[in-house]
Amino acid sequence: MSTYNWMGVVLFAGIYGATFMFTDNAALMLNGIGLSVVLSGTLGAIFLSYPFDDIRTALKVAHNTYSGNMLTPERIIAILRELAVRTRTNGVLALEDFSEQTTIGFLKRALNLLVDGFKDEELHEILHTEMFYFKQRRIQHERMFRHAARLAPAFGVAGSVIGLIAMLTGIGNPDVILKSIPIALTSTLYGIVLSNFVLTPIAESIHAKTERELLLQKLVSDGIIAIRREPNPVRLATKLESFLTPAARHHENRSIDELRDGIRGLHSHPQ
Repeated sequence: MSTYNWMGVVLFAGIYGATFMFTDNAALMLNGIGLSVVLSGTLGAIFLSYPFDDIRTALKVAHNTYSGNMLTPERIIAILRELAVRTRTNGVLALEDFSEQTTIGFLKRALNLLVDGFKDEELHEILHTEMFYFKQRRIQHERMFRHAARLAPAFGVAGSVIGLIAMLTGIGNPDVILKSIPIALTSTLYGIVLSNFVLTPIAESIHAKTERELLLQKLVSDGIIAIRREPNPVRLATKLESFLTPAARHHENRSIDELRDGIRGLHSHPQ
């Protein structure tokens, strides 16, 4: 996430929290019993639903989603263009040194397969199989947070029921009723906030980053295969630019005068 994302989170989360603090008796919004019911119920159900290793991996994926930086498609194209230049001058084996320098796991694996002499069909099958199972793993992690987002409001309702039961047992005793009302009301509030402000956004963030990573992996896969078929770096970059938005493409951003000059150049230097 960018700095602007975090600024927006802090700003609007602060405004959201302030709306509770500015109400009368804001202290009633804070209730440890209601929060405990929602958190313990949700976490208990998650541990009952998934193996611990899967939960730990999902937490790491969520952390990397917000803390890790991704290369842009433009940077990937620049790297692939450099690879094309190396293979044109020194052959495919020149990529061995580059594969030891890159920190992109998928690109490194693709380079190793290319250097090892796999055919185009084999490269395509291996890389796309890896992309498929990468997507399946990420879907599992995303589903875990979506499942937790469905559980939290349900346990909020459970906390409200607990509060209502306590109120019924204290009929005739105003002190018991006053202690039970915050449990009944805040439990539902905590469940809704936890679901819609924490768990669902995490799941959506994992989904969005997965789609971006799959796009980059597709770009790398097609680019590595194109390096074998098309050693010309300019033509290679032109083909790979189809992955970019029109605004990010160099050739489509040329002015009318530049296009006119290019056409004149073709006529003045016929093939």
